[in-house]
Amino acid sequence: MKKMVVAVFTLLLVFSLAAQSQQDANVVADAAITDVAVSDKASTPQVKAQLVASVAAVVPGSEIYLGINQQIIPHWHTYWVNPGDSGNATTIEWTLPEGASASDIIWPAPSRFSMGPITNYAYENNVTLLSKITIPNALAVGDTFTARALVDWLVCEEECIPQQVELALSLPVVATPAETGAGSELIAEAQARLPIPVPWDVTAKQSVIDSETGQGTLDLHIALPAEQIAQVQDIWFYPYDWGRIRQSDPQIRTDLADGIQLNIPTGEAPAAIGDQLAGVLVIKEQQGIARGYEIKAPLQALANNQPPSELAISFVGALLFALLGGIILNLMPCVFPVLSIKALSLVSHSHYSAQQIRRQGYVYTLGVLASFAVLALLLILLKAGGSQIGWGFQFQSPIFVLVVAYLLFAVGLSLSGVFFIGGSVAGVGSSLTEKPGYSGSFFTGVLATVVATPCTAPFMAAALGYAVAQPPVKLMAIFLSLGLGLALPYLLLSCWPRLQGWLPRPGLWMERAKQFLAFPMYAAAIWLVWVLVQQAGVNAVIVALGGMLVIALAAWLYDSTRTASNRNRVLGSAVALLLVLSALGGGIFAVNAPVASNTSNKNAAAADANWETFSNARLQELLAEGKPVFLNFTASWCISCLVNERVALSSDSVKQHFAKEGIVYLKGDWTNKDPEITAFLQKFKRSGVPLYVFYPAGQANQPVELPQILTPDLVIEKLKGD
Repeated sequence: MKKMVVAVFTLLLVFSLAAQSQQDANVVADAAITDVAVSDKASTPQVKAQLVASVAAVVPGSEIYLGINQQIIPHWHTYWVNPGDSGNATTIEWTLPEGASASDIIWPAPSRFSMGPITNYAYENNVTLLSKITIPNALAVGDTFTARALVDWLVCEEECIPQQVELALSLPVVATPAETGAGSELIAEAQARLPIPVPWDVTAKQSVIDSETGQGTLDLHIALPAEQIAQVQDIWFYPYDWGRIRQSDPQIRTDLADGIQLNIPTGEAPAAIGDQLAGVLVIKEQQGIARGYEIKAPLQALANNQPPSELAISFVGALLFALLGGIILNLMPCVFPVLSIKALSLVSHSHYSAQQIRRQGYVYTLGVLASFAVLALLLILLKAGGSQIGWGFQFQSPIFVLVVAYLLFAVGLSLSGVFFIGGSVAGVGSSLTEKPGYSGSFFTGVLATVVATPCTAPFMAAALGYAVAQPPVKLMAIFLSLGLGLALPYLLLSCWPRLQGWLPRPGLWMERAKQFLAFPMYAAAIWLVWVLVQQAGVNAVIVALGGMLVIALAAWLYDSTRTASNRNRVLGSAVALLLVLSALGGGIFAVNAPVASNTSNKNAAAADANWETFSNARLQELLAEGKPVFLNFTASWCISCLVNERVALSSDSVKQHFAKEGIVYLKGDWTNKDPEITAFLQKFKRSGVPLYVFYPAGQANQPVELPQILTPDLVIEKLKGD
């Protein structure tokens, strides 16, 4: 019996202790849960979050600010209300006492972050997202006001991580505002970062959205006082709504006499005319201080500067224009000598079979198309990186100009008979020929493309202007169509026996003709040296000519040792190669060195001529005064531009007409990169020069675009409006 009592007592004790242990465990667990629930702080590996308030205590019926402060580790960021090209905005789900309410997030001004073609609007380092909280009247003094926030955000560097935390903050309820006490300093800091209403007049205008491409232009005009314009280091517009603009495209700034204008491509979801355009304009001054200004402006229609025919061009039309432009390009002075060499090679191959001659045409066409494909790919990559580029962009590089000058000089030497690789004139005068002439045909196609890029033919401008605004597939197709047009004359000649019957018979005259064709190559090399001087300064002359001397020595040495013993032939070839590499290396190093700006020289030249140097500010000033203005956008490497200037724009009749009608002549030089000129070209859907535009007196919104091939009579006719 005694043992039974002990056993029962022991069993009861065990159950009692177990129950007490479970109760204690529940208390501990409840305490832990309570601690988590009321904690105003939480952390992830990338973000420390804290719930903060503008007061230490609340008064019934009052309004306070609560904020979610995010301390973000370096190189990571969280997102604004409009995250940009990717990302998600931070969200806050509030749980408040009955009768309380919370506003939407009040967003501080963001920053922009770009990675390749992607641009985001976000925050780094430290940000506090505010909400205005209304305290209910029913709260009794002495009670506690508890706010809970479930916060979701996406934090990104190269990878993105969605994260969620729950925060809570309890504040005592007091009777009077005098008892509320000071809140967190983070609230005041956040309020200082909030955008303020813009104090200047803002006008928002948007062009008609192209029905096929879905693209248009948004122009924001901010009427800043003249003394403030010079203080603006950076200015950027952030729309509240996604898709209003293309985030990754540059916002082209133009300083005007009455403010600053931003030219921005529209995005996938542009606003409708008449809607409110809302967003934040962030202006960074020279002192490095950035301030956000809230903009809400009715969207007006922007008068299009382009002729209707240019705006209406379709993809099929662009393909056709590119094909026609490529065909006409063969008649340009930069391409015609190369085509003549190919025709000469066709005569020399008269003993080939029809199939072999057709293959020559196919391989030449392949060389042209491959080169245009490379050009298109470069444009696509540069566009993806945010660069503004256009037709002939590679000639804005002094290194490229120097290398092409050396190449054309070497071609001239080969045509002159200084050196040979093989014994045919099938390709570039024989230096890249034989096997049996196919490699020569391919590289002649490459050379034809290289020397064609400084020229612009009719129909090309509209096609290329359309192309650079298109997705990669369409851009590539238009460039290939242009290349097909360039290759088409020789392709037809090689595939159509009747056309070959018009060619003269082979003979001694072919050697003389081949030697004569060396001189256009020399002339092109001389012209490129002149272009190089415009870009890299006068010292580029000795660099380029010295390199050509070394290349000529290398060519002579190579050819002189061709028939020598194996040892001497290898030695001669090695020394020749070393000389060519030294010419290239030394030349590239020299022209790539920084040079003093030649702006003063250009201005001095303009002072002695009948034109002024173009700037958008000067243009807007003249248009505001109602004066007639003629614009000429040119480049030293653009042969079409130079011919038009010499034949038409510098003629006495055109100069006299300018003077008689009081027309102000502005010239924009695009020899080197100039974002302001690039932006102006894009307004007229142009990807390159030449571009000629006339603004009649008092008609700033009705510009007249001139053709790309000019004569004095045509210019005067357009200026008169006939």
